[in-house]
Amino acid sequence: MRVTVIGTGFVGVVTAAVFASFGNEVYGLDIDEAKVASLREGKVPFYEPGLEELLIGEQKKGSLTFTTDYAEAIPGSEVIIIAVGTPSTPEGEADLSYVYAAAKSLSKHLDEGTIVVVKSTVPPGTLDTVETAIKEGTKVGFHMASVPEFLREGSAVIDTLNPSRVVLGATDQEVFAKLEFLHAPLQAPVVKVSPESAQLAKYAANAYLATRITFINQVADLCEHSGANVDEVIEAIGYDERIGNHYWYPGFGYGGSCFPKDVKELAYYSREIGLGHNLFNKLNELNEERIPLIMAKIERAAGGWAGKKVAVLGLAFKPNTDDMREAPSLKVIPILLEKGASVVGYDPRALDNAKKVLGERENLSYSASLKEAAAGADAIFALIEWPDIVGFDYVLLREEGKAQVMVDARNQLDKSKLEAAGYIYVGIGR
Repeated sequence: MRVTVIGTGFVGVVTAAVFASFGNEVYGLDIDEAKVASLREGKVPFYEPGLEELLIGEQKKGSLTFTTDYAEAIPGSEVIIIAVGTPSTPEGEADLSYVYAAAKSLSKHLDEGTIVVVKSTVPPGTLDTVETAIKEGTKVGFHMASVPEFLREGSAVIDTLNPSRVVLGATDQEVFAKLEFLHAPLQAPVVKVSPESAQLAKYAANAYLATRITFINQVADLCEHSGANVDEVIEAIGYDERIGNHYWYPGFGYGGSCFPKDVKELAYYSREIGLGHNLFNKLNELNEERIPLIMAKIERAAGGWAGKKVAVLGLAFKPNTDDMREAPSLKVIPILLEKGASVVGYDPRALDNAKKVLGERENLSYSASLKEAAAGADAIFALIEWPDIVGFDYVLLREEGKAQVMVDARNQLDKSKLEAAGYIYVGIGR
């Protein structure tokens, strides 16, 4: 099957590479000439384990081609997948301008009977407006479908090759059949629903996971005021099969490219339809407040930040990615600097991105060595659970007679060992 994927961001590149690996003829289409040139050389503009090897291999085989030319990529394609970004406006509305731009551009080259799939995360009802935008540029008949993605950064290739389910949103049985055939090599359960259900399912999945994180953070706060331990609470409730012991992450709140964005967009959508007094709006509010509240608690434990060296270990929003979007470091570091601290940042993959995002700031520096970043620090923030961060022996950096704070933002460190060494330990709900 010939497939075109419009958009060569995180979702688009992974989708194109994986479908090419199944023996399809795949075009990756983007108007960004520099990005396309880089992809042709096998260079991925972000870190994602396993993707670069897949990308290079499929291009060598001739099954994957990157181009900026709609006239080259669209004609002859049986399935066209729109996988462009839908960033949020300051109010939380999904900005669909890139989706509509792609729809209008592809319409001029569309073949009769082509299936246009919207993989971008969009509010329910968007498929109708995208269809209208395409019809303005063509007289041929075509079909529409919504196929949301459920990828996790850091394991996107594995997730794409081993999905828990494939959600297909359409209204035509022939469309369902062709999309099932395209996804058949995945050998995953196929859920066939309406386009609106498919679109809402993506938002609902991420909002639910964000709810679990927010919920356990609220429980952790209660633990800190009651003498309970959040790890023990998680163990106790996890035996209930309705709850489970999976996906409980007490910490600094949820971040990344999806959860904050999707919760905000779902909150905005609910307000627009008159259902604004709901959980989704509160989730966003609680998550926004989380880091300032935790930082105030840590500041009290540290006795203030003025004139102190602080090591912030883990700058990306999670392990196995260099993505800085909504990373806790982007809130933690400015608070520390504002309070008079001297900050040294460390991350195995995100140093370059951190320098771009945070920029040049007084009293902010970076180190490619965890040991050098944390040496002599008055406080160490183990912010993200990269293996080298949680596996490091911080006892080696303990300075006798010096008050040193260890912030275990993910509850991954040995509390008793650190306290025995003399650290002032600060965890979450412990």
